[in-house]
Amino acid sequence: MIIGLDVGGTNTDAVLLSSNGIEKKIKVPTDSVDLFNTILSSFTQLLDNIDPKKVKRVVISTTLTTNAIVQKNMDPIGMIVSAGPGIDPEVFRTGEHYYCVTGSINHRGREKAPVNTMEIEDIAKKLKKAGIEYVGVVGKFCVRNPSHEILIKRILNKYFKKVFLGYRVSGNLNFPRRIATTHLNAAVFSLHKSFFEAVKQSLEKKGLTIPIQILKADGGTMSLESSMSFPGQTVLSGPAASIMGAIPYATEKQDAIVLDIGGTTTDIAILVDKAPLLEPVGIRRGQYKSLIRSLRTESKGIGGDSVIRVIGKELVIGPDRHGPAMAFGGPDPTPTDALFVLGLMKGGDQENAQKGIEKIARKLELTDKEAADQIFKKCCTVILKKTFEMIDKLNSKPVYTVHEFLEGYKISPRKILLLGGPAPYFAKKIKELYHIETDVVPEFSVANAIGAALARTTCEVSLNADTEQGIMTAHEEDFAEPISKTYSDDDLIKTAHTLLKEKAISSGADPDNLDEVEVIEFQKFNIVRNFSPRGKIFRTKMQLKPGLIKGFEKVLQ
Repeated sequence: MIIGLDVGGTNTDAVLLSSNGIEKKIKVPTDSVDLFNTILSSFTQLLDNIDPKKVKRVVISTTLTTNAIVQKNMDPIGMIVSAGPGIDPEVFRTGEHYYCVTGSINHRGREKAPVNTMEIEDIAKKLKKAGIEYVGVVGKFCVRNPSHEILIKRILNKYFKKVFLGYRVSGNLNFPRRIATTHLNAAVFSLHKSFFEAVKQSLEKKGLTIPIQILKADGGTMSLESSMSFPGQTVLSGPAASIMGAIPYATEKQDAIVLDIGGTTTDIAILVDKAPLLEPVGIRRGQYKSLIRSLRTESKGIGGDSVIRVIGKELVIGPDRHGPAMAFGGPDPTPTDALFVLGLMKGGDQENAQKGIEKIARKLELTDKEAADQIFKKCCTVILKKTFEMIDKLNSKPVYTVHEFLEGYKISPRKILLLGGPAPYFAKKIKELYHIETDVVPEFSVANAIGAALARTTCEVSLNADTEQGIMTAHEEDFAEPISKTYSDDDLIKTAHTLLKEKAISSGADPDNLDEVEVIEFQKFNIVRNFSPRGKIFRTKMQLKPGLIKGFEKVLQ
């Protein structure tokens, strides 16, 4: 059996799956102040009368880091950045405690100016005095040679709880994004650590000692232990779970829209021939342009619990949420209350919902039912407007899916797939308003948890080889080996493939799910000096593609 757990801002959904299908599903309110009991409660209900030894895999998705970035609820972080000649790294400042230092490495990985250790010691003391606990260190060409970052970390270790290094982030050469990504990893670390400990303790209490996987932004999984070094990878984990939960129900050779309507937001994604779109360089959230590979999603601050108000004579929905709907004891009217007034939802306080919508109706000079219908229509209109704005934006640029680059491709969706608690009501209304085929994903209320449970492990490896210097390196993997002058591109691909498989297995991948490997970047340069060839430089990036694990096909029938 396997468990999928989706820890959302409003509810935590959990499913227990076997090769025969869904064995059990539950939903509990998320208490972000007490995650331990939220997660423990989920596992307790899910494993009631189930032998924990039967569970072989646990995968968790979460919106906690995403919400922290959106709400700017992150720890203050120290950043130490070295660049050398070129653009002043001050341009990429991430916050108050940001220091540009001497020392530089060039694009070939050779030292041009040494680190000033006294300068680093002085900065460390200033950061410590300011109460900083976590620090990021980034050198411009650290992916070619991380020695300066490693030296600075050695100096900082005695002052701080954890130091994050830029060369660990990605094999891509993008200095501004590397700074932002390293900063994000450090800034969400303490929140992710609390989450990590809550998960581990609650599982141990239930007698589960198996490895835990967490869903990443690219729709793949990594071990929870690995995520402690890369907590930024869990940004957009929740939306990625929605996409993975919808993929099995998309139609081949067709474009589809995925809408996950939650309590606070609606997440929007596009599938092309059952493949999710990819952010090829990295996600952007707020001011942060990162190197975190991610499935392409957008969020709109409108959901079942969004606050409804009337400004002038205009109906405004969201983007804020002040708690649950009035039907469930909340303080303000919401779209969920409108669904109660329209007779579409049951199980809450109908009278309370009516009171909330009545206030709105009075301001709009409508009957309660007319106001509720207008609220419902506006929700659908706002969500679809955002969706087609996203499609227009995507069609103005090259389209990347997780499988391929589609030059000149124009997205033209023929179907909408809906997930989330209110999905059935919205599906009917959207179809009525827009005359587009609209389907509700089976098990729509826990589809995120199912998507997380069935996602396979993904990872990538960047490998560089320089025959003039006689060395190949994959610094992210702490790998370096000598090579001969006759080293070839075939040798490079073979080594990268070996490194990728080793990394995937150490990240928790099942050896039976390692067949979806692809080369996503390959470059080859001749080194010529004084009109004479001196060697070659090879660079490649290889990935294990996102997808679903084998053996659980019945879950998706």
